[in-house]
Amino acid sequence: MFKRLPGDEARTLVSTTPDTAVVFRPAVLKTPAIITFLVYGWRFLSALVRTTWRHPVAVAVPVALGGICYWYGWPAAASTLGFVVLSLLAWACTDGDLFARLVGFRLLAWWRLMSVYRRHWNGVMDVSGLAKRVNGRVYMPRLLRVTCDGWADRITVRMLGGQAVKDWSDRIDNLAHGFGATSCRVALVKGGRLLLTFPRNDPLAAPMPALPIPDEPSVGPIEIGKQEDGRPLRLKVHGTHVLIAGATGAGKGSFLWDTIRGLLPAMRAGLAQIWALDPKLMELSFGRELFQGRYAADPGDCADLLDEAVSVMQKRAARFAGLQRSHIPTIEDPFVLVLVDEVAFLTAYQPDRQLRQRTSAALATLATQGRSVGVGVMAALQDPRKEVMNIRNLFPDKIALRLDESEQVDMVLGDGARDRGALADHISPIPELGAGVAYMRLETSPEPIRVRAAYVSDTDIRAMVAYYGQAA
Repeated sequence: MFKRLPGDEARTLVSTTPDTAVVFRPAVLKTPAIITFLVYGWRFLSALVRTTWRHPVAVAVPVALGGICYWYGWPAAASTLGFVVLSLLAWACTDGDLFARLVGFRLLAWWRLMSVYRRHWNGVMDVSGLAKRVNGRVYMPRLLRVTCDGWADRITVRMLGGQAVKDWSDRIDNLAHGFGATSCRVALVKGGRLLLTFPRNDPLAAPMPALPIPDEPSVGPIEIGKQEDGRPLRLKVHGTHVLIAGATGAGKGSFLWDTIRGLLPAMRAGLAQIWALDPKLMELSFGRELFQGRYAADPGDCADLLDEAVSVMQKRAARFAGLQRSHIPTIEDPFVLVLVDEVAFLTAYQPDRQLRQRTSAALATLATQGRSVGVGVMAALQDPRKEVMNIRNLFPDKIALRLDESEQVDMVLGDGARDRGALADHISPIPELGAGVAYMRLETSPEPIRVRAAYVSDTDIRAMVAYYGQAA
């Protein structure tokens, strides 16, 4: 048996018995008690200052009540507390929106911070693999701030040095379930900082009835539904092209008919035209009277209508050359929206090769040159594969409704969209829950947003035709 030896002396020993353990005791440095007290005192003061800086109201309230209790007694402190609580309740009853914005959501954010996120932060970071251990020391991402609104919690996080956004986006399921949310979205705020969004409820769970037809003619952003945060969803159609992809029954028709509904006053005023291509004869045929004769269902007629749109575009470009760089709708030069339902019937599934090539060439020409002269394209399809729609990258704005496969999300919205929370393959197939729900990625914003389009029923379409079809 060997004696217990300190430090490195054990490594000079030679044992003839391989299974005999050499036990050594490392040198111990004894720290004076005064230094220990100073370190802990400094940590306490730092934590106190940091807490006061981050939560001034939460610190001021008990301090103020304690001061009143000390100088005037506990009845005065209790009366003051009761007066403040009753005043806040009266404010909440008289102006609930302002109270929620200035007080309610702040209190909710503090409660969620203390009861959910700070309580479970270390465990979730460790289990999900976002915390790192280097030489026995644990490095933890830092929770900076929690804010709340009516539907979600938003957490600002400082990543560890060397981490990437993909390290977090690959673990959105771990983060969502770890903090008791249904989903999680990751967005980059600035270098080293992320914004994690955890929805608390779903404002898009219930279907929306058709929105009222606008009173004033406009081709500007059209209100067609609602965003996940409760704000109106306004879709830009003038000066862009829109691609809509979704499985059967996902609600593509809602986006098409909401767009038509929003443009009706402009069509009646002569500032806009909709040229409809309906190879399935099932969707746009309900309102063919609205399109003023610019409706086609036969593949040959569709190709002719597209060639006519290209001709209009080229004539405008020749007249605008050197005079103007953007289009302003007028009666002489109205905004033309080419609406194509199930574009794959014309570009991929059409057996006539010549018609297929004509259609693909015309769509590509419109998508590359049309928006600056007031000719836009809105195309809907079910299968977003490249061999089905090889010009999908020419559409600046993209909408993904319910899709069958996770890979299709990035096909429609672009690489990395699903990692940032666009879970279009998780949208419910039940019409009441998922029809019209989509993720939208606009040219002006790389982050996908969750939206729901209003449902335009057959009765609504017949009413539109009865009123605006006669005027057309």
